[in-house]
Amino acid sequence: GKIMFEIDKEKCIHCGLCVKDCSPKALQFNDEKIPVIDEKKCFKCQHCLAVCPVGAISVCGKHPENSDRIYSQDPEMILNLIKSRRSVRHYKQENLSPDKMQKLKDMLKYVPTGVNFHKLHFAFIDDIEVMNEFRDYVNQKIKDALTVKPVKAVAKKLSRYTKSFLDGQDILFRGAPHMVVVSTPVNAPCANVDPFIALSYFELYANSMNVGTCWCGLVEFCLMIMPELSEYLNIPEGYKASYVMLFGEPDIKFARTIQPEPFEIQSVQKGKFKKLGFADKIKRYFWNWK
Repeated sequence: GKIMFEIDKEKCIHCGLCVKDCSPKALQFNDEKIPVIDEKKCFKCQHCLAVCPVGAISVCGKHPENSDRIYSQDPEMILNLIKSRRSVRHYKQENLSPDKMQKLKDMLKYVPTGVNFHKLHFAFIDDIEVMNEFRDYVNQKIKDALTVKPVKAVAKKLSRYTKSFLDGQDILFRGAPHMVVVSTPVNAPCANVDPFIALSYFELYANSMNVGTCWCGLVEFCLMIMPELSEYLNIPEGYKASYVMLFGEPDIKFARTIQPEPFEIQSVQKGKFKKLGFADKIKRYFWNWK
């Protein structure tokens, strides 16, 4: 689409914040100290619209009067949300309210992506009847792969859960009424990280509305080995189904945060860069690229 960069010269105070914060250096002052744009460099991040203190900039057909104001956040409340987030594996067998579902969908357009490559795809199963159809199909295919025509890769992936699965427990979907699958173009600049950033934002926002969530690697594995699932979910051609999150109204309530052991955190000090030997280089390459 077109950039449609517009400046309200009556409002512009020539502060230069838009020029300063333009990452691709698409904005520069002209002789009248009015910002002008090189459209070839612009990647439509809208930072200029967001940073302008007087609302003088419109871009990409977006106007400042349609933006929300920014409120101060309570760090302790946000930290409590992070601390209290738990994976939910017990759900009420009912659809999420349309209001909550729409809010979750609307939020996703704000998630950050590398190089502002705004082409993620989200496939929502927002009706429990559709979810049950999807669940029944996948569970039957996995059961066949464990019993009728055993598949080693499936048996290995489900080795911890095989008995429970064959006993009829919904190990894959945890009884969740809903699911979202995030996909990204295979040529996206940050294809390996954008989907996980998006689902992290989704999860925290969902938890703020008391909607339970669960990261689901087992269903992501099913998407890899059953290409018909991507067709069912209407995932576009040229897109990779990257990860899955289950969600719905929780049928369990946590009373307090857990008390996890800390990760190792290292404060880096000034020092000399060491010249690595061949063996040490190979080890680092292996770890970094594995």
